[in-house]
Amino acid sequence: MNMELNLVLLTTSVSFGFFKLVNCGFSKLPIPESACRNGWKWRNICTSFTHSVITGIWAVLCFFRHPQMAEDLIGTHSVFSHALVSVSIGYFIYDFFDMVFNQKMNQSWELLFHHIVVICCFGIAVLTGLYVGFAVVALLVEINSVFLHLRQILRMANKAVGDIYRVNSMVNLGTYVVFRINTLAWMTRWLVLNRDKVPLFSYTVGSVGLAIMTAMNIVLFYRLLRSDFLKSSTATPTECRERRGPGEGRKEM
Repeated sequence: MNMELNLVLLTTSVSFGFFKLVNCGFSKLPIPESACRNGWKWRNICTSFTHSVITGIWAVLCFFRHPQMAEDLIGTHSVFSHALVSVSIGYFIYDFFDMVFNQKMNQSWELLFHHIVVICCFGIAVLTGLYVGFAVVALLVEINSVFLHLRQILRMANKAVGDIYRVNSMVNLGTYVVFRINTLAWMTRWLVLNRDKVPLFSYTVGSVGLAIMTAMNIVLFYRLLRSDFLKSSTATPTECRERRGPGEGRKEM
């Protein structure tokens, strides 16, 4: 148990340091003029985009390399999938403190709360060695996050018009339904069907976490739909001031 704990702490710490370095790396790269007014926001989104690309691909590879995990999300997992969840914990801890130190609480409380829930749920999985497969399923949402963060990057770069943005918006909405809403619905169904196999504490944490994630993602889906498809393609002054996506001061998950 001590060896497993040390491995989790090591992997999480390395991940924390890695994403800190990624963030510093983006500070050395050119920033679009429209994003210069707040370089921190630009770097934070780009770092989140990097995490999504890495973990989205990694999550798919976990099931490709170890298909038995799909049949038993509780006790079956590989070192590869365990490392993925630990790496994601490191990222969410890093991003949590990045927002705490650089953003007003009234602008980030939703994401801070989201990160706390994710860290707790993933932490239970890596420390107990149970539900790692379930956590990897949850990380499939990062496939959508790639396009969600790309949307934010395009908006900050003042490129919220044109074919690239329009195509990304359609792919973003499609993957949102498939990899976020459907995944959360499937996870909720799985948890209910396997209630007898899950201890009360883990079941409660999982249920509360899924309820919160579902509510937040439904609200975000409405904001995306309203912003990209239900409004005029001509950006309004309010939309031009939007720093991170739908809603002032919000970072999309």
